[in-house]
Amino acid sequence: MSSTYGENLKLSIFGQSHSPAIGMVLDGIPAGLPVDAERLQEFLNRRAPGQNDYSTPRREEDRPEFLGGVLDGFTCGAPIAAVIHNRNTRSGDYANLKDCPRPGHADYTAQIKYGGFQDYAGGGHFSGRLTAPLCVAGGLCIQWLAERGIRIGARIVSIAGEADDVDLDPLNPQLDLIGKDFPVFSPAAGERMRAKIAQARLEGDSVGGIIECCITGLPAGLGEPMFGGVESRIAQIVYGVPAVKSVDFGAGYAAAYMRGSQCNDAYTVEDGQIRTLTNNSGGILGGITNGMPVIFQAAIKPTPSISRPQQSISLPRRQVQELTVKGRHDPCIVPRAVPVIEAAAAIAIYDMILGNTQTDRRK
Repeated sequence: MSSTYGENLKLSIFGQSHSPAIGMVLDGIPAGLPVDAERLQEFLNRRAPGQNDYSTPRREEDRPEFLGGVLDGFTCGAPIAAVIHNRNTRSGDYANLKDCPRPGHADYTAQIKYGGFQDYAGGGHFSGRLTAPLCVAGGLCIQWLAERGIRIGARIVSIAGEADDVDLDPLNPQLDLIGKDFPVFSPAAGERMRAKIAQARLEGDSVGGIIECCITGLPAGLGEPMFGGVESRIAQIVYGVPAVKSVDFGAGYAAAYMRGSQCNDAYTVEDGQIRTLTNNSGGILGGITNGMPVIFQAAIKPTPSISRPQQSISLPRRQVQELTVKGRHDPCIVPRAVPVIEAAAAIAIYDMILGNTQTDRRK
């Protein structure tokens, strides 16, 4: 099913943007794992709406209510079920979208797919609102990975063409940006990005950008060749995040312009550990981790819901019609998407870790 992910764990996301609640069920998690509710809430707060001038004014607390699977601060082996109640919806703002789809959004394709029975308020189950329960699952996986010495952090590389002035060290990435409101290395670059977002908001428009995610502490040998590769498993869930239009690993597209002598990561030995002198592979060879940091970037498109008039169509009349979108929307979703990308990566990695654990038990 399209709302379910995982091979060794099974994550299901349910609800719509304006339904009474949204939530997730996470099955296949071992018993006895600690759940730090306060730390999880801090993680969810990074994604929550209505906190600053570059996000939607819709305010939601995004406090998960666990219905099962967690007992006295530990997993108990049962499926973990959690809901987040929607308390600040304005469904009337979307009444005109049933007959006049938003350009760039899934309104039209959903109409075709579901024959007009889909929930179009706030984008229904195509909405970025569904990344909140994704972050519940991912926030838990981040905690469990940290116990194994595996850390995940993401940053903003660029917004609206304004790039961070400092590059991430692909051999020894510093993850000190984790948890920051606007995670960029250069404060000056951050101010330029904010200015671009503010300008787009004033003009009734939106902007996109690029997020870079890094995973450290992974052992060599994780993943499978062909369709079970680390890139495939991460990309599958990252592409499930609304607005993600491209994912690349390591040097990414730049590798196409290199020679083999430039792109190949030469080997060395440091303190008895096998390492590489560069990390153009992004820590993955043949779909399997090589012990170096796993690094990937995700391109986020501009928010499709913008307040300036756009050309659309009247579906009943099959005629061109001007559309002005109402409602509350982010002029740029990149800052709020940073923890979502971290969450998606954590779920994929923990799923693969569980697979390795199960294989070890069979030996």
